[in-house]
Amino acid sequence: MPDGTSRFTCKGKTILHYMGTSTFSEYTVVADISVTKIDPTAPLDKVCLLGCGISTGYGAAVNTAKVEPGSTCAVFGLGGVGLAVIMGCKVAGASRIIGVDINKDKFARAKEFGASECINPQDFSKPIQEVLVEMTDGGVDYSFECIGNVKVMRAALEACHKGWGVSVVVGVAASGEEISTRPFQLVTGRTWKGTAFGGWKSVESVPKLVSEYMSKKIKVDEFVTGNLPFNQINEAFELMHSGKSIRTVVKI
Repeated sequence: MPDGTSRFTCKGKTILHYMGTSTFSEYTVVADISVTKIDPTAPLDKVCLLGCGISTGYGAAVNTAKVEPGSTCAVFGLGGVGLAVIMGCKVAGASRIIGVDINKDKFARAKEFGASECINPQDFSKPIQEVLVEMTDGGVDYSFECIGNVKVMRAALEACHKGWGVSVVVGVAASGEEISTRPFQLVTGRTWKGTAFGGWKSVESVPKLVSEYMSKKIKVDEFVTGNLPFNQINEAFELMHSGKSIRTVVKI
């Protein structure tokens, strides 16, 4: 809880919340600022994904970066969050969306979500940022790092066009990691930004996102690649880590 206590116990022992949430509980008590009401007809086994991944990626494009119509974007990492960024860029009217990943098996799905082309950094002898600068005649207008790799964060910034390029860090790096680049990259007009929950205010925004899903403005069903019972949760993680799934919904 915000005051450092926990409302959970098991066999007399206190259980702490993971990341401040308690999503494996059938019932839970939360602060009033953490509760929001959504369309009662919305399928919970789908809109549960709007609690983080999809909302964060989608919002990174439409809220944090404020992608403009006709712009060029590069998305590093084509997992669930990266695909949501691509969806956001497409909704915002980007004319060229380049997906970047070392797993070519993700390319077809990325194109289904709106990527115009996909490239694998391992196919080039030069740094991927140099490849992108050449491909886009000076760099992309917007780039997004959706992995949590500090070296890729730097590459994403340096792939931006000088003067106006914006790079958004969406991925969460390991504890203690640090990012770096030459100051020249920023002095020449690039902007490095971070995003939390895609810039949405959860209580008022989640119902709107659910409504957008229900009206088919945004994709949600397409992110669900499987459903598993709770006792197979490790299997769900393995599917994600191996790149064989986007999101597996676990049923308690």
